[in-house]
Amino acid sequence: MSAKYDFTGKVVVITGGASGIGLAVARRLARGGAVLALLDMDKASLAACEKEFKRNNNEIMVQTCDVSVRQECETAIQAVIERFGGIDVLFNNAGITQRSRFVDTCPEVFEKVMAVNFFGALYCTKAAIDSIVVRKGMIIVNESIAGITPLVGRTGYSASKHAMHGLFSSLSAELKGKGVHVMIVCPGFIETNLQKRALGADGRVTDRPQSFVGSQDTPESAAEKIYRAARRKKKLLVLTFMGKLGVFVHKLAPAYYEKKMVKLFSEEL
Repeated sequence: MSAKYDFTGKVVVITGGASGIGLAVARRLARGGAVLALLDMDKASLAACEKEFKRNNNEIMVQTCDVSVRQECETAIQAVIERFGGIDVLFNNAGITQRSRFVDTCPEVFEKVMAVNFFGALYCTKAAIDSIVVRKGMIIVNESIAGITPLVGRTGYSASKHAMHGLFSSLSAELKGKGVHVMIVCPGFIETNLQKRALGADGRVTDRPQSFVGSQDTPESAAEKIYRAARRKKKLLVLTFMGKLGVFVHKLAPAYYEKKMVKLFSEEL
C-alpha cells in the first residue's frame, strides 16, 4: 500500500477558490499545512479570503482570473510559480452551469459553458503541467455526475463535463509513470452558489428553481471527502449517496435511469 500524499508545504492552486467547494477545500488544505494560491473572478471575495487565511497564519496568495481567457490563466499560473517556485497540486474547480432545453438554448450558452468548464481547466493545466511533472504532484478535477451520466435540461453543462472526463482520464494515462496523479471528483447535489448563477436558454441567469434528488450535501462535507481521497490518491471520487446510486443505476439499467431522470427534472424546464 503506497504512502498517503502529504500536503504539508505543498503549493496548491485552486480555481474558483473564493467560494463554494473551492473555498471549503482551501480551508481544509490549510489545516493540512498546504500553501495556497486562490484564483477567482471575484476580486472582493478573494480579498476577504486573503484576510481570513492570513489571520489564521496560512501562507496564501490570491489572483483574479477569468479561466475562460487563456492569457489570464497563463499569467495567473506563472505568477504562482514565480511567487512559490512551482506548483504541486492544481485543483480545477471553477465552473458554470445551465438549465434549459437544448431546442430552446442559444449556441452562445454552450460556448460560454464550454469556455469556463472545459477550456478553463485545459488552459490552467497546460500552464501548470511542466511544474507539476517536475514536482511529481497532482491534478484534481471537479467534474460532475453529469460527466459520466446523462442529465436532462443541462446538455451544455453535461457536454462540458463529459469533455473534461475524456481529457483528464486520458491525461491520467499519459502521465502514468511520471509520478503525477490525476483524481476526478464527481459531486452530486452540493449546496453552493453555482446553481444560483445557472444560465438559462438566452444566456441570462435563470430564475427557474433547481430540481434535485435527495438532500444536498455541504461544501465542507465535500471538501473533507476530497481531501481524504486525494491523500489516498483515488482516481475517481463520486460524492453523495444519491450520486453513487445514480451512477450505479445508470450502469445497471440505463433505460430506467433515463425514464426516472426525465420525470424528476422535466418540471424545472
